[in-house]
Amino acid sequence: MLEPAYQADVVVVGAGVAGLSAARRLTSAGVTTMVLEAAHGVGGRMATEKVDGFRLDRIGQLLSTAYPELRLTPGLDGLVLRPFAPGVLLHGDGRHHRAGVQPGAGGARGALHAVRALASAPRPPSAPRPPRRPVAVPGRQVSVPRSRSGAPLGTAVDQARLGAALSRLAGTPAERLLSRPELPAGEALAARGLPARTIDGFLRPLLAALLCDPGLTTSSRCADLALRAFARGRLCLPEGGADALPELLARTLPPGTVHTGVRVTSVSTTSVTTAEHGEIRCRAVVVATGARAAAELLPGLRVPQFHPVTVVHHTTDEPPETGASLLLDADLGGPVAHTAVVSHVDPSRAPAGRALVSSTVPGRPPGDVDTAVRMHLARLYGVSTARWETLAVHHTAEAVPAMRPPHDLRRPVRLLAGLYVCGDHRDTSTVQGALHSGHRASAAILADLGAGRSLHVADPLPTVPRAA
Repeated sequence: MLEPAYQADVVVVGAGVAGLSAARRLTSAGVTTMVLEAAHGVGGRMATEKVDGFRLDRIGQLLSTAYPELRLTPGLDGLVLRPFAPGVLLHGDGRHHRAGVQPGAGGARGALHAVRALASAPRPPSAPRPPRRPVAVPGRQVSVPRSRSGAPLGTAVDQARLGAALSRLAGTPAERLLSRPELPAGEALAARGLPARTIDGFLRPLLAALLCDPGLTTSSRCADLALRAFARGRLCLPEGGADALPELLARTLPPGTVHTGVRVTSVSTTSVTTAEHGEIRCRAVVVATGARAAAELLPGLRVPQFHPVTVVHHTTDEPPETGASLLLDADLGGPVAHTAVVSHVDPSRAPAGRALVSSTVPGRPPGDVDTAVRMHLARLYGVSTARWETLAVHHTAEAVPAMRPPHDLRRPVRLLAGLYVCGDHRDTSTVQGALHSGHRASAAILADLGAGRSLHVADPLPTVPRAA
């Protein structure tokens, strides 16, 4: 038995970005806070593995410069974001096509998308020869004539229709998007008059990259928010790896706030019980774990379905010539939803002289995932991948909570006075949603407890002797 019980105003269970952002706001308001994490590091699913000078993200979530919570969350001022090239690179009909915001454009005007046919990289011998197309003039917006199957975005009229739809999304307040009728994203996009070729060739692979949902089953409201962020900003990665964001939040907390390797077994409105330190009394508890772990501590909490994700990391000393582009498969001809030479986006992720290629496979991976991914990447990049070295294959079965309609983007974070819950399963299933849910939870606590009325300085946890 550990005596006495150790106290704090608020105990946060879980050191993912939701829990850390809530703790940062609470400590800034003068509320003594203790963060307990069962793992031996912070970040949760925003984890990055370090291998021989490479930084390998476990899930590889994409951020957007349009996410307001990246600017509003205290402690993230020092976060460095490395942007991809504007828009995305589509592989369709055996060629690469640039689809994205024109360089230098911003806001709603920057949402107007054009397609440019790019010179294809050398094809593997087995690759079919694509249909002949006119060569595009560099820097000039052109419409790509349709072959029998059509360009990834369809005809010039289809492209104009898509550009107008994205422009409207970019200029629409988020609150208005949330008041729209809710359908599965695929049905909503078709109902807006967008042709099937445009949906399947661009929006489906784009939403697979943004929301890990190639089936377009996500709530149309959530899909609209994701497309709005794409149209208003740039896709980017945190410099140094995904864990840079939670580690930055943790470093800005008062010393001794975060305790790793502490497993919470039960919670109440006035205490938590841990396997290592017994009971810790407090005035309020925030459960900031993943959805399934939260439901184990809070019986009756709904557990959503999940999108599984597999990320495969390769290295090569002869990287494909795609620059810092995010490459999507418009043909949906293999397991990879999106891929990039991420060391071109963020050079800190690979040692000098080596390139890091990271590829994301949504859903259940094929049996020999590395072989299937290599074959698909050879087609997407137009180079041989036989000599690429596999650094890691990370599979996460519950990577992204599904947001099928009806989906409440503002699920309650206050269960009752003294007991709160936050995470991407209470908001949108994005880093933006996790940060915002932490913001909402801390605001609810401060309203219930009153800011600046702390009981005491949090006592340190004792050191538990390890068995010899």
